[in-house]
Amino acid sequence: MALSVIQTCRSLALSTWLLSFCFVHLLCLDFTVAEKEEWYTAFVNITYVDPDTAEVRTEKTECGRYGEHSLKREARGVLAMPVAPQDRHACDPSCRFTPRGHGAWIALISRGNCTYRDKIRNALGKNASAVVIFNVGSSNPNETITMSDSGTGDVVAIMIPEPKGRDLVLLMERNISVHMHITIGTRNLQKYVSRTSVVFVSISFIILMIISLAWLVFYYIQRFRYANARDRNQRRLGDAAKKAISQLQVRTIRKGDQETESDFDNCAVCIEGYKPNDVVRILPCRHLFHKGCVDPWLVDHRTCPMCKMNILKALGLTSSAECLNELPLDYELAVGGVALNAMVMSDDVMGGDVVGGRGPGVRMVGLPQVLLDSEPLSQDTLSTEQSECH
Repeated sequence: MALSVIQTCRSLALSTWLLSFCFVHLLCLDFTVAEKEEWYTAFVNITYVDPDTAEVRTEKTECGRYGEHSLKREARGVLAMPVAPQDRHACDPSCRFTPRGHGAWIALISRGNCTYRDKIRNALGKNASAVVIFNVGSSNPNETITMSDSGTGDVVAIMIPEPKGRDLVLLMERNISVHMHITIGTRNLQKYVSRTSVVFVSISFIILMIISLAWLVFYYIQRFRYANARDRNQRRLGDAAKKAISQLQVRTIRKGDQETESDFDNCAVCIEGYKPNDVVRILPCRHLFHKGCVDPWLVDHRTCPMCKMNILKALGLTSSAECLNELPLDYELAVGGVALNAMVMSDDVMGGDVVGGRGPGVRMVGLPQVLLDSEPLSQDTLSTEQSECH
């Protein structure tokens, strides 16, 4: 009974642990990623005429990145940058752009000295159709970021790496007309881990591990206590059985006894017949067996091998010893332990007389009337203990 309860508790605890683990896993998926950034790359296609060879050169690379609030659409036009070198950042609203021709043009601006919004607004004030800002001062030369350009209106604004921007500036400083075509590239989803969420999930995981460890410690302590209690109870029952065996009738088979006849039942333990001078043990149910065969059986089982009669009950020794296997783990055998210990530990038991009419080989040992080292147990007490046991 106790073992089944422990197994049930273990299954319940394992299920709880698995559910808790799944819960923490869901927390990791839902809360560690606190922020998500969606951004788009931009294909930058430039076309210009090489003044040395008069050849038309075209370069197309996916090196740009659209701003956070930029329109995600294509744009095209001639590149133009601020005329004055000190205005290359386009932070001054009065800076001048001199695009070639009268069509759409795209402003090329250097990063730094002011916000992206100011740069874009100043370029839009000069009628630019799109704005290209090249990165400056980054540890990674090919790095681009998603510009925070809120409040700039409906305009295409992208960032390109510093080397690409420097190359375009050199071409324009040589008075080479550069035509740029911007198209939408790849959609990207970048996730950022929240420190608060990481701490929360870590604490939840640690708490789960502590609970699991505490349960394991509790489980193995209970299992150890149960095993010790069961072994102790088995030893006490074995001692009680030995004491009961010493009170059973022992007889030596003589030549001519009915047990030696061929039609008499064999020993149920060894399945052999009885022969003269065999020592047999007679149980209270009147079944007899070889003493060497039945004694070990009685120590282990305390019942008749044939009719399963309990020898402790038959001899009136049914104290709380029979309830030991059903006691809870933390019960200290306060009632049954006294009676059982008294029964096992007592050595002075009143002996019976030899039954008349039997030969000298027959010995009867009377039932115990007094249990020393303990208070006498009345028949009412034994009856009460038996009713509690069953």
